[in-house]
Amino acid sequence: MDSLTIHFFIFNLMEGTTISDLFINEQIRDKEIRLIGEDGAQLGIMSPREAMRLAEEAGLDLVKIAPTAKPPVCKIVDYGKYRYEQARKEKEAKKKQKTIDVKEIRMSPNIDTNDLNTKVNAARKFLTKGDKVKVTLRFRGREMAHMANSKHILDDFAQMLSDVAVIEKQPKVEGRSMTMFLTEKR
Repeated sequence: MDSLTIHFFIFNLMEGTTISDLFINEQIRDKEIRLIGEDGAQLGIMSPREAMRLAEEAGLDLVKIAPTAKPPVCKIVDYGKYRYEQARKEKEAKKKQKTIDVKEIRMSPNIDTNDLNTKVNAARKFLTKGDKVKVTLRFRGREMAHMANSKHILDDFAQMLSDVAVIEKQPKVEGRSMTMFLTEKR
């Protein structure tokens, strides 16, 4: 273990936290561990003290890589290099994952056909990009008395998008609005 790692270890130990979630070298306090060598070969089950000795002979660190296994799995590796590889893998995984946004389309119960078609086209564009669409029908004033009669607008909206979308949540009245969620067809 180089002096920089020792310095960070001591500093973080005083702060009450470890460098990361991983236990390294003297932090490993189990009775016995399964050891994997630097080349990836299984070296068997042994005491942490014996494993530490092997790691020191190789000039590397002992890192607990699977703490929940029975017995815990430790590996002889260069800790700095191992941390770098883990950070790179996490960054790569984060880059590949897609976040799904919820786009909202608002309408009123007395929407005209052409306006409805425009809203449908906007929703189609959102759905093809992989986003979910929340369709909201807002009621104001006297429109509140005819909420049940306006459900057909949301049904027509869903019907127009039936080739690219499925209804995730059926139309539901929430206060002064009726909402429905659409998601891309798989």
